[in-house]
Amino acid sequence: MGTAPVDGPAAPVRVGVYGGTFDPVHIGHLAIAEEVRWALALQQVRFVPAALQPLKGVPPGAAPVQRLAMIRLACADNPAFVPDDLELRRPPPSYTVETLEHLRARFGSGVELWFIVGADAARELPRWRRVADLVTLARLAIVERPGHAFDPIAFEQAVPAGAGRYVLLQGPRLDLSSTEIRRRVATRRPVRYLVPEAVRQYIADQGLYHQDPAHG
Repeated sequence: MGTAPVDGPAAPVRVGVYGGTFDPVHIGHLAIAEEVRWALALQQVRFVPAALQPLKGVPPGAAPVQRLAMIRLACADNPAFVPDDLELRRPPPSYTVETLEHLRARFGSGVELWFIVGADAARELPRWRRVADLVTLARLAIVERPGHAFDPIAFEQAVPAGAGRYVLLQGPRLDLSSTEIRRRVATRRPVRYLVPEAVRQYIADQGLYHQDPAHG
């Protein structure tokens, strides 16, 4: 059994794992994480930026250290939100099942892991590496998003091991994407109130996203 990390005064019992490129992290990500934290009574939500997502295959616009810095800024005022750089410390691409194996070994079997995924990404789960192991390592918190319906029957037919291992949650329904943030920055449109103010200032200070806004 692994040893729980020292991230607070007591070891967590239920931990959310929120992966993605986060290029950049925005208020939609934070609102989803908080909704899931509340709905499932999670003690932590760990934000895990990917080095390179296998199904995208396109390098992020911001460097790994910059994406991690923005996550740290975004999570600074919520003690339940924990930035985690474990995928950035491994050679890319980033496979979720390997991340969950690492966290299971770190926390031990007494901690319940919940992997947070949008309904759009959940439809792609049959293409993910070792998906049957993934849904054994962690339960799924599938969050509905505007314009992306989730079909439980189709999902359970495609991923039989996932039956009974997920909950479907209504998210805050903010129709916002990192691609749109990058596009707005590249075209000199405002992103204030779409990203945390500290993240907006970091983007400006670092000169991020002035070109190639549509990738990823």
